[in-house]
Amino acid sequence: MIVLLIFKSSVFEIQLSGWAGQGTYGTVFKAKNRETLEIVALKRVRLDDDDEGVPSSALREICLLKELKHKNVVRLHDVVHSERKLTLVFEYCDQDLKKYFDACNGEIDPDVVKSFMCQLLRGIAFCHSNNVLHRDLKPQNLLINKNGELKLADFGLARAFGFPVRFYSAEVRF
Repeated sequence: MIVLLIFKSSVFEIQLSGWAGQGTYGTVFKAKNRETLEIVALKRVRLDDDDEGVPSSALREICLLKELKHKNVVRLHDVVHSERKLTLVFEYCDQDLKKYFDACNGEIDPDVVKSFMCQLLRGIAFCHSNNVLHRDLKPQNLLINKNGELKLADFGLARAFGFPVRFYSAEVRF
């Protein structure tokens, strides 16, 4: 079954088998932009009925990723807001590092490990050079596309630094 999401700017086609993941604030779907035929990831964030509005983690992610443009940082293409949902349109990556490791059954080519480490460090260095701390690096937040490119993702706990801030939140997710 195919579901169409129609926004003012774009039309996305989601196959119900295209579910990619579930997070704290929403669901991620694999989708195809009907106009460009580009495969994307749609992160649909639920907006509660209370008056709190958009979750702070979603706002942080949007603000930071709009500024961070690097081949080792997942690209945020667009943000679409409706009354009950916020949809973030990301570049699509086939899997995360945890799924990649699980599929390898402990047999990982040392050259691949070196490549992933180099890409990880480039992405982190870019973030730090732009005064951004990711604060939630783990295999599930490191995405890998079909070309073997590793990308930092999930900037919901990230913070800009270099401004006078006394404390960061103690929230840590496992």
